[in-house]
Amino acid sequence: MKIVAEFDFNGGKANVFNNYPQEIQEVQNIISMVDASKCKIKESYEKTMKGKMLYSPKALNRLFKEEFHKYGWKNYSVECKYIFGTYLSGYIPSNSNTTKPFRDMDFLKKGKKLGIEVQFGKYAFMVYNVCAKMTIFRNLNKIDTGIEIVPVKHLADNMSTGVSYFEQFAWDLTQRGISNIDIPVYIIGVDV
Repeated sequence: MKIVAEFDFNGGKANVFNNYPQEIQEVQNIISMVDASKCKIKESYEKTMKGKMLYSPKALNRLFKEEFHKYGWKNYSVECKYIFGTYLSGYIPSNSNTTKPFRDMDFLKKGKKLGIEVQFGKYAFMVYNVCAKMTIFRNLNKIDTGIEIVPVKHLADNMSTGVSYFEQFAWDLTQRGISNIDIPVYIIGVDV
């Protein structure tokens, strides 16, 4: 894959290049090592693309994970312990203890406060990553800067319907503006 677009949210680009020069070099290397041709394995059943072979988000995520692990980047998860609020009359809490709620960051590196998310999913996940999850992990003192890796429209057009893309994401963040709780995030648009 290759980097074809970038968006500087709240000073993210300068923060990454000034404070994490080795890590941004690793990220650039990782992106270049992902062979997206191995991921064009999903046959479309959608009306507008029936029979067309598409890039699989799951397969792309798997390749990114393999490459990030080679450089010592690991997933980091925190358990959510819900303790706020009160139950309203008529609400019946679940008795299921089979899964514990959690939040995770795709990639962190020991001793570094740079969080990385790779997102080939729906639009809401991109916004959540940058405008909520990265702030949460900053508040947990795990990161101070983020990188979000997303497809550009050309790549998204060759994936399932509904996959969001860099151009729309950057436009929306520009129109939203920056809040006092936002952390610096460098958004990278990738293509095949």
